Amino acid sequence: MGKRAKGKPAGKPAAPVDYYDLKTQAVEDLVTANEDNSLPVSAAELRKYRSTPNIRLADWVKALLLKLWTGGMICYFFIWGLSTFTLNQWDHLFVLGIAMGAVTHLITNNILRFIAPTRGAYDRWMMFPDGRLWFLPLDILYALLLVFCTVLTYNGINLLFAGGAENAAPALGVEPILFGVIVTLWDLLFLGIKRLVGRMLQDARRKVDAGRMNG
Repeated sequence: MGKRAKGKPAGKPAAPVDYYDLKTQAVEDLVTANEDNSLPVSAAELRKYRSTPNIRLADWVKALLLKLWTGGMICYFFIWGLSTFTLNQWDHLFVLGIAMGAVTHLITNNILRFIAPTRGAYDRWMMFPDGRLWFLPLDILYALLLVFCTVLTYNGINLLFAGGAENAAPALGVEPILFGVIVTLWDLLFLGIKRLVGRMLQDARRKVDAGRMNG
């Protein structure tokens, strides 16, 4: 009788593994998964699967830097870049507003949506968070307002330095960094007003609803 190999206990041989046994139900669940039939996942859990840099910036810092970059880029390409062309001042400002509104709607706001940890997390940093194309005219009108306020700011500062003399040479020239700062400050002011008005309307609606319930 042959000897049994050392280290191998006697018993039934292991059942063969079926490597081709597909879990069809799991595949079906994965294919048909959407927001309606999926379990909610916390923001902390989602952050585990996001590739993040070693230096983490607060949400407001990211939004602020992006807005500063947008304003500076618009100044560089559409103020410095068009300075060699002979344009009426108001035509130049109109072109500037259209460019800023288009860039804000098509690029800046989409970047904010892409880097947001959860859907809608950066909506508070956009005047018109809706990304549909027919909101583009609203972004352009808002950008024209920002450009107008920025021009008034430059004129006011130069008049202040000139002591009120209108024909004096401007003490403060237009350059990308300061232009981006001024545009961003006006943008933050209007966004703050929007949030304040929104909270006031919500409080008024709650009071009306409470009055109806008590009545």
